[in-house]
Amino acid sequence: MKNTALTDKHIQLGAKMVPFAGYNMPVQYAGINAEHETVRKAVGVFDVSHMGEFILKGDNALQLIQNVTSNDASKLYDGKVQYSYMPNTDGGVVDDLLVYRIDEKTYMLVVNASNIEKDWDWICKYNDLGVDMKNISDRTSLLAVQGPKAAEALQSLTTINLASMEYYSFKKGTFAGVDNVLVSATGYTGSGGFEIYFDNANAEQIWNAIFKAGEPFGIKPIGLGARDTLRLEMGFCLYGNDIDDSTSPLEAGLGWVTKFNKPFTNSPALLSQKEQGVARKLVGIEMIERGIPRHDYEITDADGNVIGKVTSGTQSPSLQKAIGMGYVKKEFSKEGTDIYIRIRDNKIKATIVKTPFYK
Repeated sequence: MKNTALTDKHIQLGAKMVPFAGYNMPVQYAGINAEHETVRKAVGVFDVSHMGEFILKGDNALQLIQNVTSNDASKLYDGKVQYSYMPNTDGGVVDDLLVYRIDEKTYMLVVNASNIEKDWDWICKYNDLGVDMKNISDRTSLLAVQGPKAAEALQSLTTINLASMEYYSFKKGTFAGVDNVLVSATGYTGSGGFEIYFDNANAEQIWNAIFKAGEPFGIKPIGLGARDTLRLEMGFCLYGNDIDDSTSPLEAGLGWVTKFNKPFTNSPALLSQKEQGVARKLVGIEMIERGIPRHDYEITDADGNVIGKVTSGTQSPSLQKAIGMGYVKKEFSKEGTDIYIRIRDNKIKATIVKTPFYK
């Protein structure tokens, strides 16, 4: 099992450590609900150094990205980030990812930890364009500093004007006395903040500086448990739960990042699916009766007929309600439709709601 450059720091802080995507990761420190609230109301720090980073460089770097991803990366400019996904040839998703345009010929792709090797091999398979590819995952650390007070908490550490940064943009500069740090106005929580990329060698210096600067703002370390409840309240997909190699991106609601103005892997089949309409849809679920919709629980109609299954679910700390996401047959996907979750042979009433759950 791999460690991040900060694993010892998490253990010293008393984090509960668990194996996740081949890494030894902190799932919680003070408790998921308290950590969740810290991010919604103040500022928290996630070590997400397990994520993968690839650098693609050369005259044809953009063309390779256009070929393997669904979104239109030609719309990017220097310092801009784009959410996208890589379709496979069977109608499913290889991975969802972020595309960073560093300059006209240089891009960084940020991929999910569990898919690093798979994604690398997939892109290499299509790289007949002479693009120089580097997998910098093992030497790159990534901290997500998230919450409404993130900009204030971090501003003393850099000359980059954090408050003025647009969502899904990034800048490179000096941060906590370290040169060439990439600061990105992105995140997976819905509470604003930044993701900070730097070399492993500087991990402890940057971690300590962030916590010292953030002390007056109530900064706390946050584990993967709260990362999951935060993203679920926003209705953000988690690879391996809500999307995977067998799920259609159009059924998953990723049509907004599927641009048919250019060819990409499996685009003719996806265009045909768009024109014909999907058979099922990923929907938001809110429990009416007591019970939590867990991954893989069956979803039924009033007569007990199976109409789908739950992909993600939790007790929402912000809303004090049980919520989830799941795929249902298209005719049951309308907002306000009553459905039932099968929990230990009981039919528990729920309803279809619009995401995000947390406004």
